[in-house]
Amino acid sequence: MNRRLDDILHRRQEIAEMLADPAITSNNKRYTEISREFSDIEPVANEIVSLKKIEQQIADNEELLSDPDCDAELKELAEMEVPELKEALAESNERLRLLLLPKDPNDNRNAILEVRAGTGGDEAALFAADLFRMYSRYAERMGYKVEILSSNSIGIGGYKEIIAQIAGKDVFSRFKFESGVHRVQRVPSTETQGRIHTSACTVAILPEAEEVDINIRPDDIRIDVYRASGAGGQHVNKTESAVRITHTPSGIVVTCQDQASQHKNKAQAMKVLQARLFDKEQSEADSERSEARKGMVGSGDRSERIRTYNFPQGRITDHRINLTLYKLEQVLNGEMDELIDALLTQQQADLLAAQGA
Repeated sequence: MNRRLDDILHRRQEIAEMLADPAITSNNKRYTEISREFSDIEPVANEIVSLKKIEQQIADNEELLSDPDCDAELKELAEMEVPELKEALAESNERLRLLLLPKDPNDNRNAILEVRAGTGGDEAALFAADLFRMYSRYAERMGYKVEILSSNSIGIGGYKEIIAQIAGKDVFSRFKFESGVHRVQRVPSTETQGRIHTSACTVAILPEAEEVDINIRPDDIRIDVYRASGAGGQHVNKTESAVRITHTPSGIVVTCQDQASQHKNKAQAMKVLQARLFDKEQSEADSERSEARKGMVGSGDRSERIRTYNFPQGRITDHRINLTLYKLEQVLNGEMDELIDALLTQQQADLLAAQGA
């Protein structure tokens, strides 16, 4: 273990020197890769330095205690310090153990959020709006920035589909467990007999791709432009500002019409296309990671039912970790930390168990 910790410190020094090398800084892709590795290794290296410092303090104190010529008062101070230092060492070891767990390489990326209404008609579309509002409010609480890239509203405050970028520090790490089917149980406003209806929405959280990740050849895409329209045909543009991009090799189609200009809609659509291709590429190439995730907190499968929101009982249940909170209103208002922290804790427990096995 000590050899491994020394290797990490040595690697940090190597990376720091590389980041100062003009040959690296002039290569955008390489510089991005090295910078990302440095941000991953820095907290681990700092904890190792802290741990080694505590170990040295314990060793120094124990040396004093074994010295027959040491001053009695100094010995007493050293004896009092040792239990505190050993407790600090145990805490540092635990922090380091968690820091050394396998990392999701996408954790520090921005995310593309996609919410789509599923079964349930208008009620599902209204729930899609509730979910988007929940994520937006949580993002605001975290200091993240939310930008709508594309939306398809139904005109009564709901969405058939809404896609947004969430930008900030470690966004993907906080949102990645949200992919899957979200089910709602409530009495719709149009229900005259008070019957509870069940509807569902699908959420996808994709790590945002950077230009260095995905190279889209112009020959592989078809771009169509058309007139944008709002719900029910309202707000019809007189210019063809809406954009549809079809990626021929994968069959992925992205449409954007929320921006006023064709240029902006094309840029937004390309951002979503890059994220979807990046997600597809990773899923196909990294089958080992996919297998490892199956036994952990959610597989990220969009068809997996992950959570139920029960309005009559004010209850929210996450089925993956059997967690039920009677805080539905607070969660929908963006107070998601308790849910997300529980999922992160379970993921750490799963990783530690896998490591032990």
